[in-house]
Amino acid sequence: MNSEKVVEKIKESMIPLESAGDLDKLVQTIGDADFVLLGEASHGTSEFYTWRAELSKRLIAEKGFSFIAVEGDWPSCYTLNRYVKQYAGAAPNAREALRDYNRWPTWMWANEEILQFTEWLYEYNKIGTIKEKVGFYGIDVYSLWESIDEIIKHLEKTGSPELETARKAFTCFDSYNREPQNYGVSAAFLSEGCEEEVMKLLGELQAKRQRSDYRDEALLSDEMNALVAVNAENYYRSMVRGGPESWNVRDHHMVEALERIKTFHGKGAKVIVWEHNTHIGDARATDMLEDGMINVGQLVREKYGQERVYAIGFGSHRGTVTASNRWGGEIKTMKAPEAQPDSWEDLMHRAGAFDKMLLFDQKEPLFMEPIGHRAIGVVYNPRHERGNYVPSVMAHRYDAFIHIDESHALSPLKQEVLHV
Repeated sequence: MNSEKVVEKIKESMIPLESAGDLDKLVQTIGDADFVLLGEASHGTSEFYTWRAELSKRLIAEKGFSFIAVEGDWPSCYTLNRYVKQYAGAAPNAREALRDYNRWPTWMWANEEILQFTEWLYEYNKIGTIKEKVGFYGIDVYSLWESIDEIIKHLEKTGSPELETARKAFTCFDSYNREPQNYGVSAAFLSEGCEEEVMKLLGELQAKRQRSDYRDEALLSDEMNALVAVNAENYYRSMVRGGPESWNVRDHHMVEALERIKTFHGKGAKVIVWEHNTHIGDARATDMLEDGMINVGQLVREKYGQERVYAIGFGSHRGTVTASNRWGGEIKTMKAPEAQPDSWEDLMHRAGAFDKMLLFDQKEPLFMEPIGHRAIGVVYNPRHERGNYVPSVMAHRYDAFIHIDESHALSPLKQEVLHV
């Protein structure tokens, strides 16, 4: 790679990023895509959240996007969804709507940046009918027990005949004391899983929604919680075996969840996805391909065609980040050091020490060579930076990239933390 030529090409192509108005070219380029995938290089960087919010506002207001789907749990995100759609009995304010984000890492969604966006969504939704209100949903797979709890709670409240099936599923999982590792070992190696119970529950709830008012979002919620239970069961069973299977189960679940929600919203529904770069950037453009791993970006491009999917990666050269040094550990503000020499983030910095945006030309050979691209997880050790770089063909992995030269840690809300 000739790094100086890459830097010069970035200088020729970049758009300085200072205000929401600078997103005009990006919004125009997104065109008629009905999947817009917005990434992040960490789950703890303020600017990644605020710029995703600014772009999402424009896509919603100017292009009629129907909902936002995030790397979060269905039950906690559905509490927020009920608030922004102003349902009867919903949380009384935005801060209360975020209270259900109580499972570590809480800061991913219980933060000041999401609080502000929640308030914008609430106000925006005042102008539309219930059908036109923009939703906010979690499409991750981790909320096995919480999802079954929510199903039982709703079925008890409505006196539904599916309650007995839900209770059987709950009873099957209850013996594992809400410990995913215990369930995974039992299901994978002792053939004592609950697959049959959750599959039956999903089938009954799906059939119920199809027989009932198709626009009843409470029935969709039951169905989605059952889908979580089915795929979480598979996820935890595969996790203890090791290898790429559990990752692939998770991302297949995210895509299936996206499709069910999109179908619920009707013909022409368009979706914005907020997830880590490792999920939304095409896996085929990274070393994930060699490891047998797929992801959301790859799957939706393959199924719907690249012209209907627009993926935007995010990254930063240096700054601070909210993370922890161990799983379930104390939330900390950590220093993210300057990017490694000749990494993608370093080249973007060398093209100008300011925030910028780049729209990729896939015919440009300088952006089609593998290059290290930083990824920071919720568990982070800045002293081991070299291992955080993913070899990536940037113009294949994304359609566009937003670079923050000096980023800042996001601001977590104070929450009661459930350690899982």
